[in-house]
Amino acid sequence: MTEYLNKTTFLPAIQREYVWNTDAIEKLFDSIMCEYPISTFLFWKIREENRNQWTAYEFIRDFNTDNPHNKEANLAGVSHDIYLVLDGQQRLTSLLIGLKGSYKYFYYRWHKTKLYINLLTSPIPPENAQDLTYEFKFKPDNKADQKNSNPQYWYLVGDILNFEEAEDAKKSIKTDLANFTEDQRDIANSNIGKLFSRIHIARTLNYYEEKSQNYDKVVEAFIRANTGGIKLGYSDILLSTATAKWNKLNAREEIHAFTDEINSIGSGYSFEKDFVLKGCLYLTENLPIQYKVQNFTRDNLAKIEDNWEITKSCIEKAVKLVSKFGFNDKNLVSKGALLPIALYIKLLNKKNFIESTASTDVLNQLSIQRWLTISLLKNAFGSSSDSTLKVVQDVIKDQTDYSVFPFEEINKKLNIESFFNDTEIEQLLSVNYGTKYSFLLLSLLYPDRDWKDNKYHEDHIFPKSEFTTSKLKQRGYDEKRIEEYKKCYNALPNLQLLTDSENLQKNACEFDEWLVSRDSNYRSRHSIPDLESYDFDHFTSFIQGRMEQIKSKLQQITIGHKVGNLEIAG
Repeated sequence: MTEYLNKTTFLPAIQREYVWNTDAIEKLFDSIMCEYPISTFLFWKIREENRNQWTAYEFIRDFNTDNPHNKEANLAGVSHDIYLVLDGQQRLTSLLIGLKGSYKYFYYRWHKTKLYINLLTSPIPPENAQDLTYEFKFKPDNKADQKNSNPQYWYLVGDILNFEEAEDAKKSIKTDLANFTEDQRDIANSNIGKLFSRIHIARTLNYYEEKSQNYDKVVEAFIRANTGGIKLGYSDILLSTATAKWNKLNAREEIHAFTDEINSIGSGYSFEKDFVLKGCLYLTENLPIQYKVQNFTRDNLAKIEDNWEITKSCIEKAVKLVSKFGFNDKNLVSKGALLPIALYIKLLNKKNFIESTASTDVLNQLSIQRWLTISLLKNAFGSSSDSTLKVVQDVIKDQTDYSVFPFEEINKKLNIESFFNDTEIEQLLSVNYGTKYSFLLLSLLYPDRDWKDNKYHEDHIFPKSEFTTSKLKQRGYDEKRIEEYKKCYNALPNLQLLTDSENLQKNACEFDEWLVSRDSNYRSRHSIPDLESYDFDHFTSFIQGRMEQIKSKLQQITIGHKVGNLEIAG
């Protein structure tokens, strides 16, 4: 097989680099000598007319731990189909190193070694399955190891390729074995005969050939084949592809560093590299937005690299803007919704827009907030998010005046209303604690909160621990009242946002006791209705009163925003 490597068989850019150490290579050759299966290989056949569409890399023959990177293959003179290895890179590279190459590593000093086999070692199965049956070892030369008291005759494994017949290989060592015993010569001849057979004759390699020219299908096959260890996903594949094809920047380092950077904004987010890669497609002019391997061609990746600094700046500004308005990792239920905001910021091209306190800029920022809120709560970026993103992208690009974020035009194209009707509000009021939209809905009730410097927790106003059936029965409630209480205690009207210190202080305190210890603005701040009593017996009255308070706030949010003396009409 090794004769085909770097001639007709190469590595795709989606492959990771070679990572095996000398122990792993020695075990591979021992498995071959023992006729153990070394698993199946997966090859991707690239037709001649398609070979230049994707970067191919050579297998490493002489491995150096100080420079483990594969060299890009020059396919300019290739006039035939080629094969790219989707599964089996580590094993094939190990075969190439063991038979034709070397392994250089640093241990106190640099060692350049080649693979040898001690032909005088009897193949006795070891007690430990991890140990070798045959004695393979990477060595700088064929000299005997001084610390090894066993009989030694180290044969360079790659020399077996010099012979077409096993008998010729045996004759080549006859003189060297003259001073050993007859039993030792028999062992050596038996071992070199097996080595010849395993390398030249035995059908050691089994492989599957993928002939599809559909790159996404190939990537799916690659992901399925590489399920050992940390499972690869599409973002890993695309990131490897970008890393291989960017000319000036290291895509892996850039994208990882930027993902960490935006995750540290505000109270912290959990953006992943696939969000950034999607943003690269979305914010680069004239690129398809579908998250597919075939869209990450050499030409498209060159455009993405040229636009990288702008992409970073616009995504970062979008995250900072929504963070300023209280959108955090808990209530930003669809992170893809930030990409249209980043695109708008790019086209607006206004310096210091995010930090601006000018009245027109504040109004425009609030337009963005309003659109994002409604879009998230109406699940505009659901199962067909690519279609939604494309629609929004087209609307934003079609604007002739970028001074105002076009939320009305976007919503019209998405066929969603720019407000919540009564039915939708009733549904929102039934949202339960800890669910997808609960934190988002609660955050809308606190428009004046300092989201930058505080962390907030969802909290049950009337303590959750008091709503068990046994405790409700102890209060003397009948079945009907118990059912009514249990129906309401976990829903939005019994939830509030508290800082982590407030939440710890409140613990499971009865609400009427907690309320009297609060400041004069507490009821207004938390949308608490005006009641004669806030004890547990008045829970249903509390729920009804707070539902009305929340309804009013949700209606005001969708009718208009007000900050200071600035207001956006609906």
